[in-house]
Amino acid sequence: MFHHRACASVPSLVTLPAVFLRPLYYSSSSSSSVAAASFCSFPRPWRRSGQPWRVAGGRRRVCASWSSSLPPAGMAEGFKALKLEDDGVPGKGKDGDTTGGSRKKLEELNWDNSFTRELPGDTRTGGPVRQVLHACYSKVSPSVSVKEPELVAWSQPVADILDLDPNEFKRADFPLLFTGVSLLKGSLPYAQCYGGHQFGVWAGQLGDGRAITLGEVLNNQGERWELQLKGAGKTPYSRTADGLAVLRSSVREFLCSEAMHHLGIPTTRALCLVTTGEGVLRDMFYDGNVKMEPGAVVCRVAPSFIRFGTFQIHAARDKDDVPLVKQLADYTIHYHYPQFEHLPFDRQALDEGLSEASKGDKENPLPPIDISKNKYAAWFTEVAVQTAITIAKWQAVGFTHGVMNTDNMSILGLTIDYGPFGFLDAFDPKYTPNTTDLPGRRYGFANQPDIGLWNVMQLANTLYTAELITAEEAQFGLGRYADKFMADYQQHMSSKVGLKQYNKDLLSKLLNNMAFDKVDYTNFFRSLGNLKVVPGGSDDELLAPLKNALLDLSKERKTVWLDWVHEYFELLAAEGVPQPERKAQMDSVNPKYVLRNYLCQSAIDQAEQGDFSEVQRLLKLMERPYDDQPGMEKYARLPPAWAYRPGVCMLSCSS
Repeated sequence: MFHHRACASVPSLVTLPAVFLRPLYYSSSSSSSVAAASFCSFPRPWRRSGQPWRVAGGRRRVCASWSSSLPPAGMAEGFKALKLEDDGVPGKGKDGDTTGGSRKKLEELNWDNSFTRELPGDTRTGGPVRQVLHACYSKVSPSVSVKEPELVAWSQPVADILDLDPNEFKRADFPLLFTGVSLLKGSLPYAQCYGGHQFGVWAGQLGDGRAITLGEVLNNQGERWELQLKGAGKTPYSRTADGLAVLRSSVREFLCSEAMHHLGIPTTRALCLVTTGEGVLRDMFYDGNVKMEPGAVVCRVAPSFIRFGTFQIHAARDKDDVPLVKQLADYTIHYHYPQFEHLPFDRQALDEGLSEASKGDKENPLPPIDISKNKYAAWFTEVAVQTAITIAKWQAVGFTHGVMNTDNMSILGLTIDYGPFGFLDAFDPKYTPNTTDLPGRRYGFANQPDIGLWNVMQLANTLYTAELITAEEAQFGLGRYADKFMADYQQHMSSKVGLKQYNKDLLSKLLNNMAFDKVDYTNFFRSLGNLKVVPGGSDDELLAPLKNALLDLSKERKTVWLDWVHEYFELLAAEGVPQPERKAQMDSVNPKYVLRNYLCQSAIDQAEQGDFSEVQRLLKLMERPYDDQPGMEKYARLPPAWAYRPGVCMLSCSS
């Protein structure tokens, strides 16, 4: 039986690339939970022999100072601006009518339940909470109780993806079907088995404790979409919980899933949100103050909900379970990364843009790696790259996930599991929206790139244990993560300030100034496009376009900002892009509207009183975050004073 040991006592398998991931904004005096954490693997007597991977000097170093911590030049490949439409990952393309004119009733959905058909399942159906061995899932029926359930809101773009007739949402039995009380024809509900590192510590079996997958639907384009009900009742993985979800957390997940997609960030989606009509007991702050809250179920949609932890759990168990890692990898490659299924690959394409950072250093050079001969190495590298793409976009829009445990890391590189997330208001590199993350702030905003790499490393350990990749192949994938993150982040930040060329000094000064003066992240970058040279104008006129972001500046701080603006104007003049053209480009990557926590809370407060109009209004607003949307300006305002109370600006994992 697997027994966890403290991470500090477990040697690391992986040498992290000798590059700095934290992009711009960490001072030497700031603590780094990432650097301080030991990189742990699964302690097993049958670990593969050979030279272990290690962390140089025993830990990974973070940037020495804000002013010198910009990422070095990365890959010499072209990247689109922040609002990408398709990065080659399933489910990340444009929304649109995929029906070819054919809209379906719920009974006509084309189910193809490949996960349960091709992977080993639990020998028991349903049943009590338990350790589920030698299996990737457990068949289970939704068990949530309802009393006059009601549809709160639904997403038209997601309905389009599924070819679903909008009239289906008007059905009297729709709330029963999407709480799981009545099963959809063709569905085969199950809960997935997985484990994970939580806050850097191996937690053993976790699994879908309140999420029940109904199955996979193939749309008219042949795209595979998994439908999952979150809050539909207990499963064998519920541990001590009740398997339910409250309206408060369900509104947040529903809205943010869609908001992130329309920001251009890879994410799981949400089809609909339904109240159960029953109460759920919750201790919001884990302080003993339990209260009854309205229950709800959200229908999540993604090509797959497979996680890093889906692989980890089998490598962490008895030796007989390790072969399941290969079965899962084969399944994932076949259905979600088919480009890697057949050898050989084009090595030149795989090696394109490999930076010096991925080739090791003088003391620890890495041998040339040809991952074109190993589909698992090529696939792992692509997972690392897709993860880097997503996290670079988080950093660009100021999104903090809050709970980057390995069981919350999608194998497709999607943003998954919206718990205590938060978008930056006043710029603070150490910001965490998760009260559980205090005081260490492991998952703070500035730590996210490093945490992403740490999590990818845990996946590498798992694949290494299963003898699917070598140490050198793992190192290659980690290096590509670093390359891709840095290259994308540089491009995103350059686009945000309207420059064609990345300028380390300018951006470093900017983010230092924003942190010092606690400048609103979203409003500042949106306003920056309005800056223009005013011949003969005063300093006040020059800074006027930024007045909604630069508040209460002292004389000294005003001078600092004016110095930065003059330097910025010199760079703009050198590039010669007309101001209207530059503004249009900057507005296309700097959203006017993001799903700030106080906006969510306003919608939650009304929804708990039975008024769902604000949820529906926010859903529509967030479909066009880069547009001005006249008449909706109040949703771009700075947070009011009440937004800083506990439960709004910061939340726990209780939901």
